[in-house]
Amino acid sequence: MLYQIYETQRALLEPFSDLAQSAAKVYANPLSLWGQSPLSQRISASYDLMHRLGKDYVKPEFGLRTIEVDGAEVAVHERIEINKPFCELRRFKRFSDNPETLNRIKDQPAVLIVAPLSGHYATLLRDTVKQMLQDHKVYITDWKNARLVPLSEGEFHLDDYVNYVQEFIRHVQSRYGNCHVVSVCQPTVPVLAAVSLMASRGETTPLTMTMMGGPIDARKSPTAVNNLAMTKSYSWFENNVIYRVPTNFPGAGRRVYPGFLQHAGFVAMNPDHHAKSHYDYFEDLMKGDDTSAEAHRKFYDEYNAVLDMDADYYLETIRVVFQDFALVNGTWDVRNPKGTLERVKPADIRTTALLSIEGELDDISGSGQTRAVHDICTGVPKSLQTHYEAKGAGHYGIFSGRRWREMVYPQVRSFIQGHHPATADAAVQPTKAKAATVVTTTTRKRAAPAKRSPAPTAAAPSAPARSRSRTVK
Repeated sequence: MLYQIYETQRALLEPFSDLAQSAAKVYANPLSLWGQSPLSQRISASYDLMHRLGKDYVKPEFGLRTIEVDGAEVAVHERIEINKPFCELRRFKRFSDNPETLNRIKDQPAVLIVAPLSGHYATLLRDTVKQMLQDHKVYITDWKNARLVPLSEGEFHLDDYVNYVQEFIRHVQSRYGNCHVVSVCQPTVPVLAAVSLMASRGETTPLTMTMMGGPIDARKSPTAVNNLAMTKSYSWFENNVIYRVPTNFPGAGRRVYPGFLQHAGFVAMNPDHHAKSHYDYFEDLMKGDDTSAEAHRKFYDEYNAVLDMDADYYLETIRVVFQDFALVNGTWDVRNPKGTLERVKPADIRTTALLSIEGELDDISGSGQTRAVHDICTGVPKSLQTHYEAKGAGHYGIFSGRRWREMVYPQVRSFIQGHHPATADAAVQPTKAKAATVVTTTTRKRAAPAKRSPAPTAAAPSAPARSRSRTVK
């Protein structure tokens, strides 16, 4: 019922939002009679803000048409390589008519970015993709809005998420011999499960895994988000945040965690900040500061665009990750496409290099939660493990914005390149390629050792950082 009430309210507000947009343009036009009023800018700004507060935000596009590679402009073509009921595997293919540029990019590493399925669209990682495209072949998981998926497509569980990731990894591997996987926030857990299952079966695993700001072990430095998931019962979530999709959507009748509820939760975490941001936008419009106003629009066009999550997937994530801690406790069984249960054993991963990244000021995934991956991946040699803490970075700062571009991305690029063999070797002999990666890594570390932490970090107060992994700050 709540979902239907929300949709009714949105439908009623839509014409007023459109009217406010028109009025804002009329009062902003100096050639119109209304635009010559002494208060025209203030009135225009008021209507503009009213429009943005009442409008319906749809899924943004990535909008990456060109990218710069070593000083040369390269065209980017975005296309869907695999279309699953709940997700699209999207590729950003680069084109150039310059032979030298083509020669540079043809041997660059292939990277699968696994985007979060936690409320926002994959376009939230636009900045991540843009930077990665400079030095990598890039694929990304583009999760679909559950309210647009008909009931005939079946249910979507956390197990299906893990199986999707495995299928996407195999697809990229089939093209290039192997690949590198980058997971941001929520997918760190299912990605680790996917690679663990592949390792247990004896399949070729990715050359590297980069885990960024994810709840591998949510018991460490729990945040407000973690506390809510840990203190409320499974039945509380099922009874209070799960609703059925109204009849005006293709997924009518599907049980979901609605996007508008998730958005309300995002805003409730820091309401003062959002109120100030909107007031600043109002003042920027009155001052004629178009640059700041446009920056506000771009951010909130992305931030306010949310999707519904399938109820089964959401509830299982709450239970597995935040209540049972099944991954770190070694009690997680995943059902494969054949219907067989398989135990997730991260210790079976042996040849995949591992990089964990945390933001010093992360208020979503607390300090030590991502770094905990090194504790359970005991089969990975210490020489293949690295941890990096981004000083001054919050949750979004580790994958978007200035700190991502200037601090985090250089670490990710160096890590991937340090564990990437020649493409020809990887395509012909993937097993030998992984062995060569270890040699390459050892050589790089001897030639240019990374700066070590002079003292134990907050994530491991009882032992030096080196005892588990190399720490870079």
